[in-house]
Amino acid sequence: MITNQPYPFKVFAGSTGTTIAQRICSHLGCELGKINIQHFSDGEYCVSFEETVRGHAVYLVQSTCPSADNLMELLLMIDAARRASAYKVIAVTPYFGWARQDRKDKPRVSIAAKLVANMLQVAGADRVITIDLHAEQIQGFFDIPVDHLYGAEVLATYVEGLKLENLLIASPDIGGSKRAASFVKRIASHTHHDVPMVICYKNRQKANKVSELRVLGKVKGMDVVIIDDIADTAGTLCKAAKVMKRKGARSVRAIVSHGVMSGNACQKVMDSELEELVFTDTLNFDTKKCPKVKIVSVAKAFADTIMAIQEHRSISEINV
Repeated sequence: MITNQPYPFKVFAGSTGTTIAQRICSHLGCELGKINIQHFSDGEYCVSFEETVRGHAVYLVQSTCPSADNLMELLLMIDAARRASAYKVIAVTPYFGWARQDRKDKPRVSIAAKLVANMLQVAGADRVITIDLHAEQIQGFFDIPVDHLYGAEVLATYVEGLKLENLLIASPDIGGSKRAASFVKRIASHTHHDVPMVICYKNRQKANKVSELRVLGKVKGMDVVIIDDIADTAGTLCKAAKVMKRKGARSVRAIVSHGVMSGNACQKVMDSELEELVFTDTLNFDTKKCPKVKIVSVAKAFADTIMAIQEHRSISEINV
């Protein structure tokens, strides 16, 4: 007989998932599970659960951002849970790394996002929960259920709270125009006011290096909010802010899902025309490194999704 009674579950965190996992557990009203990750001098490490997971649904919170150690750690966690007779193993990857390599954009290159999807499945994951994938089609790389959440609700609420007089939404590139348009629609539905949008056109000489950036649309006198999914080197965001200020924008800030902030990104942001850079807590980040950074949490979205899975309810009912 099928019932809606939840089966037992436990939440564990890897090295890059501890902070958000603790917040998820706070919303769930449960303790974060005990796990031991032992490192050896040669770089190898061993994962072991310090409590039973037999017969439980096990939620493993770990972002798979580079370096590859984080991905390998998650794979070992999945394998250990499977070998410890967990009922279900669910990979919770707030930031799904390697996602920018989602197609062959030139000859003789790998499709890393597909490879990572294969690895998670081979390791024994029964399900994946993630948020704001770089490309939504990555869900199709999996042959297991993928619950793809959206951080736009939390981020839009933050923008609405700023009460900007002349709000204008900007996409940093043509590829992100759909994301920005969705953000505009969400804010407009809340405020019942039309919100204009502009698009930046950029050329890249190579990865992480923008050679040219132009703004398609008028920004003079506007409070510009740039919407993007990843802040890696922050080069595009800083350059866009500079161009928009030169064109007369009153203020420029950026709202980003994932704050990777590699290399000297923090210094770039501090030296830039950006008023602030806001991203979610999918990755650990110390705001002391960059006082312009503000962080909003999406832990409740993950907690609500976990409870919906546990209680066999539709994920689409969750407002995320």
